[in-house]
Amino acid sequence: MPPISETDIVLRLVISCILGGLIGFERENLERPAGLRTHILVCVGSALIMLVSIYGFANYETVNKDPGRIAAQVVSGIGFLGAGTILREGLTVTGLTTAASLWVVAGIGLAIGSGLFFVGIAGTALVFLTLVLFGQMERRHWNRYRNRIKIVVRDQPGQLGRIALFFGQHNISIKNVTMHHILEQKVINLEFVLIMPADTDMIKIFAELTEIDGVLSIDKSW
Repeated sequence: MPPISETDIVLRLVISCILGGLIGFERENLERPAGLRTHILVCVGSALIMLVSIYGFANYETVNKDPGRIAAQVVSGIGFLGAGTILREGLTVTGLTTAASLWVVAGIGLAIGSGLFFVGIAGTALVFLTLVLFGQMERRHWNRYRNRIKIVVRDQPGQLGRIALFFGQHNISIKNVTMHHILEQKVINLEFVLIMPADTDMIKIFAELTEIDGVLSIDKSW
């Protein structure tokens, strides 16, 4: 394996820092669990490990030298870090995109560390485009049909099932629901995130919801 200059090493680490920072900045801007510093550290760390894997054992005389053996552990090891960004909120799992971005950033770092600058830069451009452009499109579509409703019901069996059945009968999808029990008042606060058809008559929906046994109040202002 031909030697690598210190200038080239620093260049690869700096480039990995910049590329990881670009993706991390987008995550940081959206206040995701893993932001700017985390993505930079993952990308630079992956590049560093790749450099060590390729050049760190060049002076050792061994029969079989596989530069990918150490670097391969990055792919499996990043899963533990990514798992820490995945959260469960009610019935919804969040943080999958951030976990995926960490996984991709690790790949970008490996590419830069091995000297594949074009691959790393092109990959970063595609990831950044996906997160920013398609993220905006997804949020625009999501906000167009999303409705948040808080319903206070009596603390008795079957309440959530009755309300969920009502939504299903009106072609309303439940995207997320959280429950907060208030024991001293014997009530439950149900907070729904709903996907409704464009022609849904909200006034009629509210009126029919209040007729369900056990429903005490409805609030769409939260």
